[in-house]
Amino acid sequence: MSHMEPRRSRTVKRRMWGGLRQQWKLLGLFEIDQQHEFYSLTCMMKEGLSTAIQNTIDNPLPEELSDDDFRMEVTQIHKEFRMESFAGPVFASLRRSLGMTEKEYQLSLSSEGHYLQFISNSKSKADFFLTNDKRFFLKTQNKREVRFLLSNLKIYMEHLEKYPHSLLVKFLGVHRIKIPHQKKKYFIVMQSVFYPDERIHSRYDIKGCEVSRWTDPAPEGSQVIVVLKDLNFEGHFITLDQQRPWLLRQVEIDTDFLQTLNVLDYSLLLAEQPLHEDERHHSLSFATLIMRTKKSMVTSSSPTHTGAAPSVPGTVPEEDSAILESQTDCGMQHCHVMDMRGGSGGAEEEEEEEVSSVQEELRGRGTRTGSAELRDFQAQNRRLLPNFKNPLHVIDGPEQRYFIGIIDIFTVYGFKKRLEHLWKTLRHPGRTFSTVSPPAYCSRLCQWVQDHTK
Repeated sequence: MSHMEPRRSRTVKRRMWGGLRQQWKLLGLFEIDQQHEFYSLTCMMKEGLSTAIQNTIDNPLPEELSDDDFRMEVTQIHKEFRMESFAGPVFASLRRSLGMTEKEYQLSLSSEGHYLQFISNSKSKADFFLTNDKRFFLKTQNKREVRFLLSNLKIYMEHLEKYPHSLLVKFLGVHRIKIPHQKKKYFIVMQSVFYPDERIHSRYDIKGCEVSRWTDPAPEGSQVIVVLKDLNFEGHFITLDQQRPWLLRQVEIDTDFLQTLNVLDYSLLLAEQPLHEDERHHSLSFATLIMRTKKSMVTSSSPTHTGAAPSVPGTVPEEDSAILESQTDCGMQHCHVMDMRGGSGGAEEEEEEEVSSVQEELRGRGTRTGSAELRDFQAQNRRLLPNFKNPLHVIDGPEQRYFIGIIDIFTVYGFKKRLEHLWKTLRHPGRTFSTVSPPAYCSRLCQWVQDHTK
């Protein structure tokens, strides 16, 4: 009888929370406080992650990752649960290459602030959590999805090394939590594409098709967070001017990679944020152009070689940024790139200025080194990164700042999906839907980006 009471209490609590969830299902994001059904789980996640990251802090990374690092499993025993971490050195290496220190990662994931739950309109049964600062996403996954990620982790890391400015979501950790008398729960930690989100005014989940790709927008003036879909975006464009060719090429590169994994149903996440007047002009200053060039030319950072100092494939340390600003501002207060965006030929002139700044930076490194790095810059499809947090997923256009990333890369085109494709072909004749072969999915999403950018 004593065993039944806690179980009954949990059932009642779930039902009560289920009713609240129906009422709040449009809110999108809210705090996981002590009355929340996931409060206990997220507290365990915090404790387990803090200990797992501390283990990485206490044990320096190897100079170069080995096959054993990709297969590593570490179990840590806590009072009420066990936490297993998979391929810890690999993910620590990736975090380092993105410019994160383990301390700041630990602080964000285990801060006193409550996690946030994000209720999406996804068909997935996964639960989505955000750290209190909204920097990292935690998502529950099934065993098959985790196995798929771990079995392809090496080629995923190689892709990020080959294309440092990739739009693919950055996986930062894979874990399994075991609570007595409960089913094991797998979860992954990812960098949020929409960080920081304070001024974002619209969010979209794009798959490049039309069936079930409409979401009712939030009422005007509402604070409700709704992620819209393809049909909601019709009639709109991503306006990038000279950065459009870069985006088209990078989407092609990343979706070609996903095609080799035989996956489909992934999404292009897109958010829009208006640029302030001062942001538009500051991005064109001579000092900022040089800084962005330095950010984009950093080549010492590597996801698979851990000896280099931590640095986003493209981040300049704050102290270097301050020095650079003062050096370029002294005697050059009037050296600004003219804002030509409003006139004819402006995009071309601005692009020439940006290319010149890259070439000038490389010239300072010596002819041979500079030529090799310029070739790498082009071969790796790098771009001039914005002087902004989360620069790998941020692209500034003339009027808007766009947050762009590719997520949900675990759906393999196997027997079940092939049957689903046949059924949907009969069910939706003449209409486009998500369940198509990986080559068709890749091609269609690239076409969508081409049709909706200018």
